Amino acid sequence: MSKETPVPLEFEGESLESVFVGRRDAQPRPTVILIPTVMGVSELELNFGRQLVELGFNAFVADLFGKQFRGAARDVMFGEMNRLGSDRAALRRRLLAIVDQARGLGEVDEGKVVVAGYCFGGKCALDVARTGIDVAGVVSFHGLFDPPGWEVERIAAKVLALHGWDDPMARPDAVVALGNELTEAGADWQIHAYGHVGHGFTNPNASSLQIDGVFYHELAADRSWTAFVNFLEEVLG
Repeated sequence: MSKETPVPLEFEGESLESVFVGRRDAQPRPTVILIPTVMGVSELELNFGRQLVELGFNAFVADLFGKQFRGAARDVMFGEMNRLGSDRAALRRRLLAIVDQARGLGEVDEGKVVVAGYCFGGKCALDVARTGIDVAGVVSFHGLFDPPGWEVERIAAKVLALHGWDDPMARPDAVVALGNELTEAGADWQIHAYGHVGHGFTNPNASSLQIDGVFYHELAADRSWTAFVNFLEEVLG
């Protein structure tokens, strides 16, 4: 049975509170940092974390926005996403602080860490890779692919992007551009594209956002989870 522990962090005047999901024996294990969707820490990511614990990993569900935004309305969260996304250099500092915090936990095997994210969190996961930090891998689920605005020299992490081909927020030209970017940075990369699949395909409640092109797709969710687990076994095994 998993244990969930709040992990507070003061970052540049903001109070963040991530959630560590692990086994009760507190033994160091390979760990996946999960960066949530625009809606922040929720049962969606916590449930993904619980599944990872069943597979022998820990999960660290990262709070980017702040504890006070837990459960906030969609419009509020989109405003916060735009605030963080408008300054990618500041977002980079935030992401690296969270990775450092997770790696410093006693239950985390600091040499075996993967960063994965969903939607806006997928964009953040790719930005972690773009910093050149030495993590085992980075995974983007229906992420956003726009470049960060800083010079990306070398990507050390292996990269997996899981993408809906009909995603209106990352159209085919953006997919090709990401592949070119990763190649130029010397990354070991994969992009898996799922036909007739839009944005948010891993989230059973995606349609509740009422955004065109955003919907759950059960088969793509299952296929992407299988690809994710295979990737974890490769880079953390």
